[in-house]
Amino acid sequence: MSRQEWGAIRLPLTYDAPRLSAEVAALAEQEWGVNGRVAPAFANTQAVFLKGFAAASGNASVEDREILAELPYARELIYSLVPAEPQNCVLSYLPPMVDVGLHIDQGEYFQQTLRVHFPVTTNELVTMYFGACYRLQPGEVWLLNNCAVHGVENAHPSQGRIHLICDYLPSPALLEMARSVPAIPGEPSDRLRDKLRAKTLHYSQLKSRQSNV
Repeated sequence: MSRQEWGAIRLPLTYDAPRLSAEVAALAEQEWGVNGRVAPAFANTQAVFLKGFAAASGNASVEDREILAELPYARELIYSLVPAEPQNCVLSYLPPMVDVGLHIDQGEYFQQTLRVHFPVTTNELVTMYFGACYRLQPGEVWLLNNCAVHGVENAHPSQGRIHLICDYLPSPALLEMARSVPAIPGEPSDRLRDKLRAKTLHYSQLKSRQSNV
């Protein structure tokens, strides 16, 4: 399965979405923060690392973080639902009216892992873009090609989005599972592509101005 051949694959798996959502909602507010995510694409987002560390930290450990002990169902999903060995895992919060511009996750780590999304909470105005538009729902499990150009829009004025995002080593069982399901083409959208592209350009220009101060 070449990375050039796909953007998003819905895996034939499911989980108890209300249970996961309730568990995450019980986290203390102070657990959320930047947590080492410094890439311009993640400006205005928040995260809680459950395993491992942000790539920018330079810490290659994929050990369980202490906070994972407070999330037993999330831990069960991470270790038992997907037939592969988990690496970094993070809860990612996208606030209302915040987008993640188009980007590619680059580096050896990302080339050697496969990224799986477990939607925790979302709304009808959240759209993932992987060359086409996808709307991921709680209870679904998606394999997303983060080594392809991608981004996300949250156009809702008051509701945020939380995903549990886990990287896995590409086991034969996970690869076979991905091959066994039909491709979902998604919906093309020049509007969203251009909007997220402009978002990327904006943060690149902002970063350039800050570095020249």
